[in-house]
Amino acid sequence: MSIRLVEDVSDGTCVLDKLAVTLTPALPWLGHQACWEISGHLKEPVDLTRVTCKAIMKFGPVKMLERNYRLPDLLESLGARLSGDLRPAAGPWRQTGNLRLPEAVPVAEHRILLRARTDSGQNFLALDIALNFSHRFRPTPANGGAGSRVLHGSHRR
Repeated sequence: MSIRLVEDVSDGTCVLDKLAVTLTPALPWLGHQACWEISGHLKEPVDLTRVTCKAIMKFGPVKMLERNYRLPDLLESLGARLSGDLRPAAGPWRQTGNLRLPEAVPVAEHRILLRARTDSGQNFLALDIALNFSHRFRPTPANGGAGSRVLHGSHRR
């Protein structure tokens, strides 16, 4: 699997601003663990346990999945969990953890559209994630099996 792009498509209405995502290894593979770090700035306090996420998974023009999750449940489905203060105040914010990409993902190029909202209905974040699962390979330093990649969002204003 390779990561082509994680794009922050949040606008000025989102509670989470200045989003950066780091993934190690930079090119994780199916069925294996990856470490992630998300950082940004919260414009106001938020209860992370009550954030809801709409995940839409597509390959090509075909929508394969559209499902709503609570943020903790979405992370749990990937073998991850929220860390630190679950009700952080406004200001700098960071989450880290490990996740495991499912082995049962079809070999194809996928797009995942992730839109999250707070319990009061405000936009929390918006990500478009393009994943290429078109090859199954063993990790080596030559094919991205080591290292990390920092993906910074570009905010539309």
